[in-house]
Amino acid sequence: MDDLSKLLFFLLLTISITTALPDKPVSGQINSNSVLVALLDSHYTELAELVEKALLLQTLEEAVGQHNITIFAPRNDALEKNLDPEFKSFLLQPKNLKSLQSLLMFHILPKRITSPQFSSAVVSHRTLSNDHLHFTNGKVNSAEITKPDDLTRPDGIIHGIGRLLIPRSVQEDFNRRRSLRSIAAVLPEGAPEVDPRTHRLKKKPEPIPAGAPPVLPVYDAMSPGPSLAPAPAPGPGGPRHHFNGEAQVKDFIHTLLHYGGYNEMADILVNLTSLATEMGRLVSEGYVLTVLAPNDEAMAKLTTDQLSEPGAPEQIVYYHIIPEYQTEESMYNSVRRFGKVRYDSLRFPHKVEAQEADGSVKFGHGDGSAYLFDPDIYTDGRISVQGIDGVLFPEEKTPVEKKTTAPVVKKAAKPRRGKLMEVACTMLGSQFSTCQ
Repeated sequence: MDDLSKLLFFLLLTISITTALPDKPVSGQINSNSVLVALLDSHYTELAELVEKALLLQTLEEAVGQHNITIFAPRNDALEKNLDPEFKSFLLQPKNLKSLQSLLMFHILPKRITSPQFSSAVVSHRTLSNDHLHFTNGKVNSAEITKPDDLTRPDGIIHGIGRLLIPRSVQEDFNRRRSLRSIAAVLPEGAPEVDPRTHRLKKKPEPIPAGAPPVLPVYDAMSPGPSLAPAPAPGPGGPRHHFNGEAQVKDFIHTLLHYGGYNEMADILVNLTSLATEMGRLVSEGYVLTVLAPNDEAMAKLTTDQLSEPGAPEQIVYYHIIPEYQTEESMYNSVRRFGKVRYDSLRFPHKVEAQEADGSVKFGHGDGSAYLFDPDIYTDGRISVQGIDGVLFPEEKTPVEKKTTAPVVKKAAKPRRGKLMEVACTMLGSQFSTCQ
């Protein structure tokens, strides 16, 4: 965390006090010697950044104003090495804000506990998340206390620990997400069949028990005919209303704004174009989309000439939408296996070329290339948003210049005289016109 981020963090702490509601008394004043500011120490900047993203500054300021607090903080290297990337992505999603808040409050006790109070006997203390931490033999919940009394301040104390503490409720939420229980994707179903003789709906066949012989021969499974085409996904007007494309598009745009650094892309989708409505219709009709979203730094490099043409914002965004559902893992596996992969885009017939570079996925060519910068910003089974660090443009094909060849001037060939005529001209001289 640089000096500017540290200053911003301290300003947010100060503003959270000065902007308190008039009917809510302010219990304390945060100064530079506070334990919350001590989190900005170089060993715990990762935890301080998580506290800021979890919107817990006001809550912690109130806790510090009422009583001393004790923070068990994992160091930056412990978070980078021991934290599962998938679990970190789960915590940073806006819809999992409560899980992130519960996890961080699980590290904070509403009392001051110093290292001499750590005994060999098992002792439990209630945290700010109303859970309990268990202490025994210099460990807290089986995590080793590596830096006891690392930072001591008048309003609190910070102990360094070897890893992140995860409460059971947060672990269960993460397990449900990984087992796909919380994803609202529904398998496509075919239209109901009506018996032409009785004019009633045909009953679904009973499930085949495991180990039973197949109902159809293997040949039918290997070469299905045209009548076995896959059924389309249920549309928005179906009786079950499975998919609400507009709500999902609004959800991923809201995620872009909360994630930070992609405000320009969200502004183009909502205010400058009608693409958000069009994408909502596509998703409602059963289509899937992958959005390559350039960050604000990349959008700021666009020139006036690139945006002055009629419909330029739409054409730019169309080229960044792939009519497939791709995640960071699937795209990286593709480029690792096939070298270069060309994805279709909504800007027909132009395609987006991807290849592996520097352990990531690189899109485009030369100076107009972009790297996969923020993977899996939003993934819900229908819409996938991948952050990139550049704006992509289709490769312009230069016209092949035709080689101009000089006109061939045919020289009149002199009539070749035979051997007999040559001998005659030599003997008789130039008396004949043919000898001249």
